[in-house]
Amino acid sequence: MHMTLRQLTLFKAVAEHLSFTRAAAELCLTQPAVSIQIKQLEGHIGMSLFEQVGKRIFLTDAGRELFVTCEEIFARIEALEISLNELQDTIKGSLKLSVVTTATYFTPFLFKNFLQRYPDVHLSLHVTNRKNVLGRLANNQDDLVIMGQVPEHLHVTSHKFLDNPLIVLAPPEHPLVGQSNISLARLAQERLLIREVGSGTRMAMERCFAIYDLELESNIELGSSEAIKQAVMAGLGISVLSQQAVNSELAAGTIKKLDVENFPLKRQWYVAHLNNKKLSLVARTFLDFLLTNARNVL
Repeated sequence: MHMTLRQLTLFKAVAEHLSFTRAAAELCLTQPAVSIQIKQLEGHIGMSLFEQVGKRIFLTDAGRELFVTCEEIFARIEALEISLNELQDTIKGSLKLSVVTTATYFTPFLFKNFLQRYPDVHLSLHVTNRKNVLGRLANNQDDLVIMGQVPEHLHVTSHKFLDNPLIVLAPPEHPLVGQSNISLARLAQERLLIREVGSGTRMAMERCFAIYDLELESNIELGSSEAIKQAVMAGLGISVLSQQAVNSELAAGTIKKLDVENFPLKRQWYVAHLNNKKLSLVARTFLDFLLTNARNVL
């Protein structure tokens, strides 16, 4: 067989997305160009790798076998690249990270500073909700992950690297703005805008309310910090978010911080990886950078 790494790269992208169009977009190619390469690959193998059912495509048995082999091949190539870089003692190569969506309000500044120091590092960043970050962590899909709460059900090594205070927010015209030491019981009477189930912010709110035997109720559940900010500014209710997510709005006066008992909730940002995971030189360098520089950069 005369398979090429390029053909295997294209096949792996199509297999992961189960879409020629999405694979082409990811690799900055046209859909016909991807299709031609896959046809050539199928010709080398002598079997179909995909089958179409309606508008969807699926891997055939041969496709599934090749996909497993592809993952092994590219994992070995990546390991070789890492080993060669370490032999040269150079900080270059890929760095795969996953971060929860709220972390995107501060991580770009960290990444910029890190890449200025190490321009030969290629950063691959996956931004998603906490549930998906945990899934990627469990499946060892990244070098490191950044989150606001370390999972208890996974065996991970984690490091605190930055404070993550949670504050109560309201629109500027809200009657509670300007009041002092507002009780949680009073807060519970308001319409609360909360994150989706599984969100670290929501879990912190639930624990806080449970301590005082208060039930966290919501008329509106929203799936991102950005959506909650917009809802607060629109006057739909009050909410709790990481202060790092609303620094710009607080400075502009479009959102106000409420003085509520037991707030801010003191939380931390963590960088984590599975126990016993062997970190590459690039990953170790980035981890050390976070632990020693994060508070100075931000």
